[in-house]
Amino acid sequence: MNTANAGNSPSVAPPRAVIFDIGRVIVRVNIARALAMVGGGAAARTPEQIWSAIEADALWDDWEKGKVEPREWYRHLASKFDSPLDFDAFAEAWCSVLDPTPIIGDELFRELSARCRLGLLSNTDVLHVAYMEKNFSFVRYFPVRIYSCSVGMCKPAPEIYLRALEEIGMAPGETLYIDDLEENVAAARKIGMLGVRFTGLGALKDELRRVGLLSA
Repeated sequence: MNTANAGNSPSVAPPRAVIFDIGRVIVRVNIARALAMVGGGAAARTPEQIWSAIEADALWDDWEKGKVEPREWYRHLASKFDSPLDFDAFAEAWCSVLDPTPIIGDELFRELSARCRLGLLSNTDVLHVAYMEKNFSFVRYFPVRIYSCSVGMCKPAPEIYLRALEEIGMAPGETLYIDDLEENVAAARKIGMLGVRFTGLGALKDELRRVGLLSA
């Protein structure tokens, strides 16, 4: 990431809120480890092939929007990939995609929370939300948490960004949004938010210093 990726000139005052995506920004995603546990007919495919098939599945969008119950999702994928796992084993495998060692440590969030309001905005499902809320300490620094499965909307739809802004209580121009996907950053900028594409922790810290949210 560099300042050109931000797509915005520096603000006169630092942003009053920062909203983070989660996957591949705060939390590492380990697809290979998770999908290796699925077994059955999936064993003949690479993890990337399996994940592509899951994301292209007809139920994927509804799953991320919270319209499909976990056991229904389990039965659907177990049938699709001929998996021998029971529901509990499947849920464990599904959540193991979330690496326990975060990309961004609590120290950064502690410093930011003293200077601005923090929020999470993630396309994610109910199993992952329950796992993250239980197992990751960073959530304590985010009073606003917008999950697609809780609000029935997914990025890059503008409505989910507007919902996040409403919950965090800030205007678009006062709020910095950070995501690893350019299309999601572009959607945030389109409604007037400040947008930064995440490409690494060092570059993010440089950008936060540039906008006045971290000390030099």
